[in-house]
Amino acid sequence: MSANSKLADPTANSPLPLEVDALVKRFGQVLAVDSISLQLRSGECLGLLGPNGAGKSTLIRAIAGRVIPDSGRVSVFGSAAGSPAARAALGWVPQDLALYPRLSARENLSSFGRYYGLAGDKLEQSIAWCLKWAALEDRAGDLTRNLSGGMKRRLNMAAGLIHQPRLVLMDEPTVGVDPQSRNRIFEMIAALRARGMTIIYTTHYMEEAERLCDRIAIVDHGRIIALDTRDALIHNSFASRSQVIARLEGPAGKVSAWVAARGGRLADSTAEFTIEQPTQVAGLLEGAADAGLELIDLSLRRPNLESVFLHLTGRELRD
Repeated sequence: MSANSKLADPTANSPLPLEVDALVKRFGQVLAVDSISLQLRSGECLGLLGPNGAGKSTLIRAIAGRVIPDSGRVSVFGSAAGSPAARAALGWVPQDLALYPRLSARENLSSFGRYYGLAGDKLEQSIAWCLKWAALEDRAGDLTRNLSGGMKRRLNMAAGLIHQPRLVLMDEPTVGVDPQSRNRIFEMIAALRARGMTIIYTTHYMEEAERLCDRIAIVDHGRIIALDTRDALIHNSFASRSQVIARLEGPAGKVSAWVAARGGRLADSTAEFTIEQPTQVAGLLEGAADAGLELIDLSLRRPNLESVFLHLTGRELRD
């Protein structure tokens, strides 16, 4: 790119949607966020994964301006988190439903719109867009308490976006919904991405992160321990290695000792081993037979995002 084309680029000097710099937050003796730094590019969807208590919620609340950090800096499009400019640019879809059950879907959107300072034609246009986006046009006049769980989820998302923000925080938006509602929410997120919206997406479902997110940040003990694309995370953790999944039968203590001696991991009576070459499977089979263990089932697979998470944290995502 030439010097002239750089000067002509209108986004060259634009502030990033999100910058988190050395963020620290303590609650008493608990270090909830430990020097987290993060940058988000325009139009990107970043997945935020971590076990319960890892610090995700505190990080999200700090970005939303709901938590004041002990040190560090958070800026949204160049404005300090919690400032009027940052609030105007930021949308937040909380995990818990934040709706008025005795108001209709339209009345909820109108109330949240006024909260963000919308009025008149601008408010009506935004309500109309949100109802269409959430596929709730035909239920606009229904009381929210009478809507299905999936409809309430979609309305909750619409309420967080009523002011048409440029960056949105989505905290497990598909929790507790049926597969059909989940697919509809995926379509809603795809529509946002087509409009160029920047998204932070927290989830307990690995397949959602793999499907929706450009990059994935894994958070544990208040720190980001890995941040990259799905494929890069897998390659950095396992290179070209494969995983052997085996179910073995025998005395529990004997099985666990043998698996540990072979460098494997035992979870729910299933042994997991990482191997460099598929030919190493034969050695595992012979070793199990020599130890007097019976092989019930065995499979060979390439590592996935869940494998990376277990490898880095030692825990299941839902632990």
